[in-house]
Amino acid sequence: MKNVSLIFNVVLTVAVIALFVLHFSSRSKQSQSTSSEVSAAPSGSIVYIQIDSLMKQYDMFNDLKSELENKAQTIQDDLSKKGRAFERDVNDFKEKVQKGLITRAQAEGLQQQLASREQELQGLSQQKQMEMAEEEGVLIRKVMDALNKYLAKYNQEKKFALIITTSGTTNTVITADSTFNITKEVVAGLNDEYIKTKNNK
Repeated sequence: MKNVSLIFNVVLTVAVIALFVLHFSSRSKQSQSTSSEVSAAPSGSIVYIQIDSLMKQYDMFNDLKSELENKAQTIQDDLSKKGRAFERDVNDFKEKVQKGLITRAQAEGLQQQLASREQELQGLSQQKQMEMAEEEGVLIRKVMDALNKYLAKYNQEKKFALIITTSGTTNTVITADSTFNITKEVVAGLNDEYIKTKNNK
């Protein structure tokens, strides 16, 4: 479905708007990173995350996106099947009318039934589109909630003054030293936490 194909773009748009400002006390300890790659940016720095890159590598996002795409395909297949059955019945109705195989009263009755079915199909299609749009919203909120929670915990150790997000389409950072790019470290931490969550289910 069209909405599902736009999931990634929607996530990027929402993520670019979101700025994660995390201020903590100035007392800092030398912290150990939970990921294999430790950020070289010192405490108090303004750091950034490339959100499009993060989403491509974040296992939770990819799993949820895959589930949503599978569900959308199932819905599309079901709607297509119903649509083909409706078209067959419409063609059968037209053939019967043309050949004079049914009375005028029967034709009117069948025509009303077909019109009613067409409205039902349109209503079902709209309902499913709304459901999928709602599920897309839930997906985005789940991912952003996980990211927010992780960054809050992560920054308790790192003590960065500001964590901002950038995307490939709209940059909130024009230019930046790669030293302040914490994307890989955050992705590694998010994936570690996601694996633990999956294993505990």
